[in-house]
Amino acid sequence: MSLDQPPGPPAPRQPVRHPPVQESPSPVPAVWSRPTTPSRTGAIVLAALGIVLAGLALLAVFIYLTTFLGTGALLFGLILALLPLAVVLFAVRWIDRWDPEPRPALIFALLWGAGISIVTALVFDLGVQITIAASAGALTGSDFTSAVVQAPIVEEVAKGFGVLVLFWAVRRHFDGPLDGVVYAATIAAGFAFSENIQYFGLAMTEGSAQSLGITFLLRGVFSPFAHVTFTICTGLALGLAARRGTSKGGAFSYFLFGLVPAIALHALWNGATFVLAGDSSLLVYYLVVQVPLFIAAILVVVFLRRQEARVTLRRLHEYAQAGWFTPAEVSMLGTGAGRRQALAWGARQERPKKIAMRRFIADATRLAFVRDRLVRGHGTPALHDHEERLLRQLMIHRADVLRQTRPGAMPATR
Repeated sequence: MSLDQPPGPPAPRQPVRHPPVQESPSPVPAVWSRPTTPSRTGAIVLAALGIVLAGLALLAVFIYLTTFLGTGALLFGLILALLPLAVVLFAVRWIDRWDPEPRPALIFALLWGAGISIVTALVFDLGVQITIAASAGALTGSDFTSAVVQAPIVEEVAKGFGVLVLFWAVRRHFDGPLDGVVYAATIAAGFAFSENIQYFGLAMTEGSAQSLGITFLLRGVFSPFAHVTFTICTGLALGLAARRGTSKGGAFSYFLFGLVPAIALHALWNGATFVLAGDSSLLVYYLVVQVPLFIAAILVVVFLRRQEARVTLRRLHEYAQAGWFTPAEVSMLGTGAGRRQALAWGARQERPKKIAMRRFIADATRLAFVRDRLVRGHGTPALHDHEERLLRQLMIHRADVLRQTRPGAMPATR
């Protein structure tokens, strides 16, 4: 084209095309024959090995605490530490209700936080103390440096690496930021549990009843979610990596990115005890800084939960258009009201149907997120195979729910 000729009209933009949904081979009421599923022996063995190793680390922590607390103080601190742990785990369960994570993965996360993360922090602290002793001739060091620099870096790296391990190990179930929050919060809850045993035990053996009460008030009432608030920054970053279909190797950069705010918030929290004098000043800091951070974390979680519900409804609607679900089933599976109605119906049925309904809901949610990853262009042969297996399982669950059910007995869906 010569310079004196005007350019032609721009080429039309190609419309974005989503990967097609495989058509249902038969009308919705029909049920496929039970498929053969691949062996999961390797995954089960790996999960059991991880849980055992993390459990042994927790046992080592208990033995360590017993050496200077004594058995009585250890048990007393453990009982008190169970109270904030229960509160945090109850909140995690609420967050995880829409798309529950595998229970073995959550058990591993809790044990990682309570065992492996604590052991890592203790070993690193021992190494620092030995280095100081070798250079200065005594086990001395700056409390400020230890609390504001060393502890935030070591503890957040130890906890955050547990989330990264889960990203690598259960990538199929690690779908997005909310999953990262669930795993990070569970690890942080385990870490705070072991740490609280030490604090409560020391307050009992070295202080008065008033000292124990203040310690429990500060750690068990005012800040049970402190470690959770720090570590979910790393979980959110790795969840974003999962949403974008980042490779296992590429997720490491997201891990480092999430560590920055996690360490900063942890250092800010620990540093406040050195800057502010008196319990009243610390309370003001808690109300001015920590409460807004906690509220912000709640708002982020609520937003992510609603986003998951929207994704589920949108993707299941695409399967309904291909003949896999009826519109009523999409409403039942993709809305909170529909799920509550279905679960209430299942609770009145015999156990097999109750279990089938729960699995129908759970697998439909997993299918929606598999579809969402395919739509985002992150499809792999393994992911397509996973989609096919979920579709077959869903047909089996539907058959189990419908088997010998009276007409009209299924929950009505809007």
